[in-house]
Amino acid sequence: MVSGIEEGSLVIVHCSNPREKMWGAVVRLDGAGVVVRGLDLESVEDWLRQEKAGGDTLIHPTTFFVPMQRILRLDLDESTVSVPSYGDRFLAACGRDVRDALFSSGGPDA
Repeated sequence: MVSGIEEGSLVIVHCSNPREKMWGAVVRLDGAGVVVRGLDLESVEDWLRQEKAGGDTLIHPTTFFVPMQRILRLDLDESTVSVPSYGDRFLAACGRDVRDALFSSGGPDA
């Protein structure tokens, strides 16, 4: 287990082949790779707006596995002095923990 990253941690997964970034909550992390409940990083802002509006749900989180050989970097989604994390932004906009929203739409523990 990577120090500080555990089940339920919000992370950004930097992938290779193809290069992409994914965001979400860790479901499992081991030597084989990481299972995350989340979204492509490019969709997070649209999903946040959708959740805040409370209307139709067109964007849904999914559960995906990224094998270790594709992972370039795994970052905790943490706020800094000048930039709030996606999790903190969701809490401020929607008034609830983002994990509730991630797992309420058909995830592994829904």
